[in-house]
Amino acid sequence: MTATALAPLEKEAKLLEQLRRYPSAALAYSGGVDSTYLADVAHEALGENLLLLIAEAATMPREEYDFAVAQAKNRGWRLESFSPAVFDQVSFVRNSDMRCYYCKSEVFAVMAQHAAAHGITVLLHGETAEDAFDTTRVGIRAAREAGVHAPLADQGFTKADIRERSRIRQLPTWDKASFACLATRVPTGTPLSTELLNRIETAETVLKDSGFHQYRARHHGNLCRIEIEPEEFPRLLDPALRQQIITAIQYAGYTYVTLDLKGYGRH
Repeated sequence: MTATALAPLEKEAKLLEQLRRYPSAALAYSGGVDSTYLADVAHEALGENLLLLIAEAATMPREEYDFAVAQAKNRGWRLESFSPAVFDQVSFVRNSDMRCYYCKSEVFAVMAQHAAAHGITVLLHGETAEDAFDTTRVGIRAAREAGVHAPLADQGFTKADIRERSRIRQLPTWDKASFACLATRVPTGTPLSTELLNRIETAETVLKDSGFHQYRARHHGNLCRIEIEPEEFPRLLDPALRQQIITAIQYAGYTYVTLDLKGYGRH
């Protein structure tokens, strides 16, 4: 039987076994579904020998960062933040299809330095079994080159497994909307800047504050293309809500605001 075919509880037992073999570890933590679950299990296995490291950068909305920090504090997890200099790298800023590789390479290099200062040599990240088969995830290549371990993938965890076990562990992220780096909202080849990502962050905050659960604000020059779940389309028939969203996103710096009729998805 393959690891992926095992029941989630069996996978978790094997995950604990794997994590307990490490004398200590540093985990790339974002407060998302995958890294939060891994943090909880790793803390059970390693206790104070686990160090969570979170990147503070414009690629992550401030609200997401604050949530992650507060969650770690509430659960008694040892956490440190660091600031990777990704915007100092021309290879990242030019936003090629290898953008994620260059970003992750920098992140893991800085993580390794922070971990070493604590005498930690084992680095972990939240790659899943499904991620390993996604050829667009070039950040995984950076992780492997840096020697970062992927225990969730090792034990065959799928996204559904992680949400199920997160619910049972009463983690607040069990039904959290999926999230990706803000740079993914920008078409390949369009140069990145902190100002541009801040504009996108503002637009997505408008959607979140308007009550949408899963959303994206895609950048196309002076046009913002909104993606929400199709079942939430009827909400935009409310003239007051629609105008409120348009006005707020235009205030963020966009001239045009459009709705993608395909709905939310990874494009």
